[in-house]
Amino acid sequence: MPPAGWCWLGPVLAACGLLAVADGAAEAGGGAGAGAEAACPATLRSTGRCAAGGECAYEVRLPALTVQLPAQWGRLEEVFKEVQNLKETVNSLKKSCQDCKLQADDSRAPGRGGQLSPSPGAPGEAEDGRVRELESEVNKLSADLKDAKEEIDVLHGRLEELSLVNMNNIENYVDSKVANLTSVVNSLDGKCSSKCPSQEHTQSRPVQHLIYKDCSDYYTIGKRSSETYRVTPDPKNSSFEVFCDMETMGGGWTVLQARLDGSTNFTRTWQDYKVGFGNLRREFWLGNDKIHLLTKSKDMILRIDLEDFNGVKLYALYDQFYVANEFLKYRLHIGNYNGTAGDALHFSKHYNHDLKFFTTPDRDNDRYPSGNCGLYYSSGWWFDACLSANLNGRYYHQKYRGVRNGIFWGTWPGISEAHPGGYKSSLKEAKMMIRPKHFKP
Repeated sequence: MPPAGWCWLGPVLAACGLLAVADGAAEAGGGAGAGAEAACPATLRSTGRCAAGGECAYEVRLPALTVQLPAQWGRLEEVFKEVQNLKETVNSLKKSCQDCKLQADDSRAPGRGGQLSPSPGAPGEAEDGRVRELESEVNKLSADLKDAKEEIDVLHGRLEELSLVNMNNIENYVDSKVANLTSVVNSLDGKCSSKCPSQEHTQSRPVQHLIYKDCSDYYTIGKRSSETYRVTPDPKNSSFEVFCDMETMGGGWTVLQARLDGSTNFTRTWQDYKVGFGNLRREFWLGNDKIHLLTKSKDMILRIDLEDFNGVKLYALYDQFYVANEFLKYRLHIGNYNGTAGDALHFSKHYNHDLKFFTTPDRDNDRYPSGNCGLYYSSGWWFDACLSANLNGRYYHQKYRGVRNGIFWGTWPGISEAHPGGYKSSLKEAKMMIRPKHFKP
């Protein structure tokens, strides 16, 4: 297809005003007439050799001279067409804008200060009124939000003054109230188990019941042999057997837990720790329900005896020991420390086993947010997040690697020292036992 116009040849071949010719048909280029061909017989025409994409090569013929041009010159026609279309489109848009402006000027009436004043009842007036109404509502809401923010700031300041923003303070407050309630419940429980006044008139002769609440009662009647005895700490519940230590520190101790040789697996479920497991004469856990009954019947102290594989023997003594019932997740209450093994149960602010719930591998009640301490350390215990003591850990006969899940007491001498190869030490023996606070052997 021949180019529509060849004005662009003027700058290139201005010397003789070339005539553009394609496929034998001549058109005026750059304003030149038909006589231009005679004045300067130069032509621009297609060579007839076209590529597969439809692009054809062009050539310029001068007297005794032929110049080959690139195939891309054939696209110039399309470019000029697109430019022409764009110019027409722009002109059309300009005309449309002018028409819109004239129509708008005709439909408006002059108002005060050169502003438009729409006629009453027109849509513009209703829209302006709606805009003013919305602006008023927005301003009112902004004022209300500002007032609310100021009130929130005041309340936040008051909360900080009351120290209630700190959740640790709230938890400590609740813990203290629970401890007080526990003490009151224990006191009332002892009074309720006494003989009722109405029975004094109905019974002609008092009936004496020999009930031994713990090992100290057997010691009082002259029992001095360390062996199993049957106790009934709460008359409303069944009696059960315990192992009594009648030798340590004067005797009268009820043993709650014993670790000697690893013959009993302490990686157990919540139910196992609830009812107890093991052999009372070897290794065992007495059971959380039984420990609760023993500690609620009297004010108890706790003694922990420990021994390592080097033969070192140390102990820890606490002047208060109480375990709540299952509803309260067997929460631990321990008092002040005395002894030689160190106070691992009150190790630090973040590792404190006092007032903590009991946790097992299948029941997560600890304070560790990212997992179950009982599952991680293979035992049931009053974990914090997670531990500074764990007397129910795995029994290791020698040093071990990996997680410190052995029988552990965090204040044991040298326990935190690094061992060659990353090995850790476990305790050889551990024993937990209780007796009444005011008992005197």
